[in-house]
Amino acid sequence: MSGSSLAERRLGNPFVLLIATSVAMLVIGLVMILSASSVEAFQRYGSSFMFFNRQVLGTLIGVAVMLLLARTDHRKLRRFARPAMVISVALLAAVLIPGVGVTRGGSSRWLVFGPITLQPSELTKLTLLLFTAHVLDRKGKKILDFKELMLPVFAVLGLVCLLIMAQPDLGTTLITALAVMVVVFLAGARTKHLVLLFGGGLLMTIAVIMGEGYRRARLFSYLNPWSDPLNTGYQTIQGQIALGSGGLFGLGLGASRQKWSYVPNAHTDFIFAILGEELGLVGTMATLLLFVFFIYLGVRIARKAPDRFGYLVAGGITGWIGIQALINMGAVTGILPITGVPLPLISFGGSSLVFTMAAIGILLSIARSRKSS
Repeated sequence: MSGSSLAERRLGNPFVLLIATSVAMLVIGLVMILSASSVEAFQRYGSSFMFFNRQVLGTLIGVAVMLLLARTDHRKLRRFARPAMVISVALLAAVLIPGVGVTRGGSSRWLVFGPITLQPSELTKLTLLLFTAHVLDRKGKKILDFKELMLPVFAVLGLVCLLIMAQPDLGTTLITALAVMVVVFLAGARTKHLVLLFGGGLLMTIAVIMGEGYRRARLFSYLNPWSDPLNTGYQTIQGQIALGSGGLFGLGLGASRQKWSYVPNAHTDFIFAILGEELGLVGTMATLLLFVFFIYLGVRIARKAPDRFGYLVAGGITGWIGIQALINMGAVTGILPITGVPLPLISFGGSSLVFTMAAIGILLSIARSRKSS
């Protein structure tokens, strides 16, 4: 028996472990969505199971997509990278057209096709990573030249970010840009170019935040939520009350008090707060460790990928999901400003769930390719 085979037996098969980890997070998500959304669902629709049932449907679709992509050679996805990117940009533009895009809460982020609601920015996270990995893999060492690095990857990224910001959605814009930066870093771009791009992005982010009153208010409420506890600091404070109320073992499933119209977006952006209240520190740490283990598995899969394209895609997907989880949990705990992004696999949201599971399916395909190679 070879040394690598022995090590894999000791550490576990990443293909199997990734499925188990993802299923565990899906189960936690379904349980917490049922609990966290029950009050709002009953108030709005007369049924406590409304959001839960929709998430179950999204989970079934997501599992089917994940299994399909897991059985598809990831290298075959290269031929769809450019057309998928074009379609994604077209859909991002479509949501901004009055009468075509659906506006909720002041944001135009959705398209409705009969019973199906699609959030194109969630699709774009995945297609942009595939496009970036495809282009940078083909360029090879040419990306050491700044012009080759910028075109077309950062030109497309800039267009995507402009369209997402027009919705407006700063949180998704940041996650998308950072995930692309992960791929660029893994592709071997020069450090000085990475620093220049990251610094430029940081300056633009600050300018965008300071350029809108509600974003400035979010930033100031993050710095001192108690300066305006009934307005801009309200969500942060209520989320921290929920987390603090859970103690070590929590109040018990379904026993949350903060979900009774105290914590806004209890089943979406702030589901981690309700999880902490009902399952306590034990529950939040278990969830955090699942994400850490997920990232570890993603890194293992990337390192053992059979080709450079698979390496870049696996690294990008792992970076995307890890960064998004960090931003969400950081916002709920008050470590980071609130940006309004869901917790992957756990928060309510059909588009986010389906496309995250599609990404996991691609990760599984890369792990499977390595296993069979």
